[in-house]
Amino acid sequence: MEVSIIIPAFNEENNIPLVLEPLCSMEEPYEILVVNDGSSDRTSDIARSFGIQVLDLPKNKGKSYAMWTGLNKTAGEIILFLDADLVGLKPEQIKWLIAPIEEGYADMTVGVFYSGRSITDLAQKLTPFLSGQRGVKRESLIYLNDDDWKSGFGIEVALTRYAKDHHLRIMEIPLENVSQTMKEEKLGLGNGMKARLKMYWEIVKEFSRNS
Repeated sequence: MEVSIIIPAFNEENNIPLVLEPLCSMEEPYEILVVNDGSSDRTSDIARSFGIQVLDLPKNKGKSYAMWTGLNKTAGEIILFLDADLVGLKPEQIKWLIAPIEEGYADMTVGVFYSGRSITDLAQKLTPFLSGQRGVKRESLIYLNDDDWKSGFGIEVALTRYAKDHHLRIMEIPLENVSQTMKEEKLGLGNGMKARLKMYWEIVKEFSRNS
């Protein structure tokens, strides 16, 4: 099965190399697409320096829209979504997220951090269904509705809910020593907290939409 890896990115110039380096070191002919979601920094230029596809959106439209756009610009039968701010990702972990779907014993994989940073480990232990590291068959995504693809950071809630409603086989994949750069580290305490509250609001809205 052909695999497409989609990375939505907004102002991630300092972080995206840590995701692209392990991806580009792999021998597998994966299709890799960075969707630059209206960044005002050098995210696009840095991603292009790795020799991969980059799609530039003129304005910031939110995570779910960037994912949806990437889905429509790629061709793989298996889709792997990765966040652009991962730290510690290894090539073999990328394979672990893909293999269960390729081999037919999972319909969706969800990467869960552990032994990385205590704060990100705890968040994923409590809410693994919010993980942005997710493999899934393309055919499973075409049934998500427009509201799902407009949910911003609520998209992982929508994906998990869809998978459970349709009895997809979900497999959690431990990602040892992997973590994320936190919003407060990227943006400073004040702006980082504002961005975090916006993310939480979008998640809560998606939770409540079909509750």
